Amino acid sequence: MSLRTRLLLALGAVAFVALVIADVVTYQELRSFLYSRIDQSLESSHIPIEQGLGGEGPAPQRGANGPGSSPPSGAEGSANRGAAAPGDRCSGLDGLGGALTELAPGTFVEVRNAANHVLYQCTRPSPDASDAPAPKLPARIGGLASNAADFGEPTTYFTAASTDADDSAFRVRVSTLRAGPYAGGQLVLAVPVGSTTSTLGRLLAVELAVTGGALVGAVLLGWWLVRVGLRPLRAIETTAEAIARGQLAQRVPGDEARTEVGHLARALNVMLARIERAFAQRDETEADLRESERRMRQFVADASHELRTPLAAVSAYAELFDQGASVRPDDLERVLHGIRNETARMGHLVEDLLLLARLDEGRPLERNDVELVGVAADAIRTATTVGPRWPVRLEAREPVEVTGDRVRLRQILDNLLANVRAHTPEGTSTVINVVRDGDEAVVTVADDGPGVTAAQAARLFERFYRVDPSRSRRHGGAGLGLSIVESITKAHGGSVRAAHGATGGSVFTVRLPRTLAPDTSSDAPDQGSDGASDGGSDGASDAVTGPPERPGEHSQLPLT
Repeated sequence: MSLRTRLLLALGAVAFVALVIADVVTYQELRSFLYSRIDQSLESSHIPIEQGLGGEGPAPQRGANGPGSSPPSGAEGSANRGAAAPGDRCSGLDGLGGALTELAPGTFVEVRNAANHVLYQCTRPSPDASDAPAPKLPARIGGLASNAADFGEPTTYFTAASTDADDSAFRVRVSTLRAGPYAGGQLVLAVPVGSTTSTLGRLLAVELAVTGGALVGAVLLGWWLVRVGLRPLRAIETTAEAIARGQLAQRVPGDEARTEVGHLARALNVMLARIERAFAQRDETEADLRESERRMRQFVADASHELRTPLAAVSAYAELFDQGASVRPDDLERVLHGIRNETARMGHLVEDLLLLARLDEGRPLERNDVELVGVAADAIRTATTVGPRWPVRLEAREPVEVTGDRVRLRQILDNLLANVRAHTPEGTSTVINVVRDGDEAVVTVADDGPGVTAAQAARLFERFYRVDPSRSRRHGGAGLGLSIVESITKAHGGSVRAAHGATGGSVFTVRLPRTLAPDTSSDAPDQGSDGASDGGSDGASDAVTGPPERPGEHSQLPLT
């Protein structure tokens, strides 16, 4: 059963019960009021009759219920009870003539003595009626009790049926006579209640009609109110169906209303917002995983390609050695020199890959106070020694300190300067600028070489990226130098950006936080890996010890 049907049934049941209670109370109150008025009328009518019966007038006549008659007894009394004597028009009882004429038409009067014998009966007929019905009274009327309204006189009231089956009932008042010749007897007064019964019947018919109409109206109004009241729930249902179809941006209307439905809509909208964020995060995670998988596949393919060439060269040198180069001094020296160069290339490539893997893994860095101006000065000194034909100068107004790994920060500058030497012509000058920008330290490496395009700048930090589609190695390197720069910068919580200079050349901007975020890892820095990677990527170390610059430490960036 639907909620709307249950609400309508509940509303109809409440309305029906309320209307029935109102009808019963109204009917009972009006009936009580009307019968109370009849009782008051009977109470006021019996006073003159009792006074007449207690006066000095003669007793009722024998046989004819008139003056001087003796009261009937036994079966005769019973037979005469309930009907007036033939031709009696309630005018033959001495002492009661004036009192009886003041009675309302249809009023029944009966006098009984102390022995419960009927002494007199009379029904005052209506002017337009040929007969005068009387009430059906019991042979002995008991249950009289003192009534304060009748000044303590024993009295009882009840309703009796009529002798005429087609006529209405009578309201009967019975009181005990306390004085006069009929003391100890009973005076019975009764009036028909046809008009009262008719009024009550009409009231009942009106109540039934009004109750039925009100119930129908209440159901119709309730149906409309329930329809209007449940409209927000239908909106919620529509929204839920839209969300089930995948429209996660849908929201339930009416959440600003201060009602139960408004509270529900607000709670649902909060839940939907969280679900949408969860799905968005899931989609982002899936996209990142797909992108990571794509990059991994590309990475493996590029690494395989980079390793294949030196492996093929080593294999060729070994084959040349097998073909007799070992007995020819010149060929032997060339074979050994080539094998050393190719194995060195492979070693540098593996070291760079290992460094990138450890940085990607989030291995902890050393946390020391590092003064960047001094680091830049050391890097310039080494770069000038390695490539004196590429002049470099430093611009700094004040010392700039950061928290980080000095060796890795030096590696950033070494790789950037090595990139300039690898991809710009001789005579290209470079400027390193170190400044403090709020909570960040900014290191800028700008050269006046050919520069880069916007498309190239967007991909410079990709691993194994080269603009040359033929993967030419005339500039050396495996295309990992700038990738290492980006990874080290990110490991320090910073960022690096490449762009074409305003006056030409390339500009690399490294931004580092002056205070490194606390490291929650309990692992100590991997000194061995640092040392290994230093040997593979730190151009400064090579320059100090004397070996030639390694091609593996530079990104193959054609600046043409």
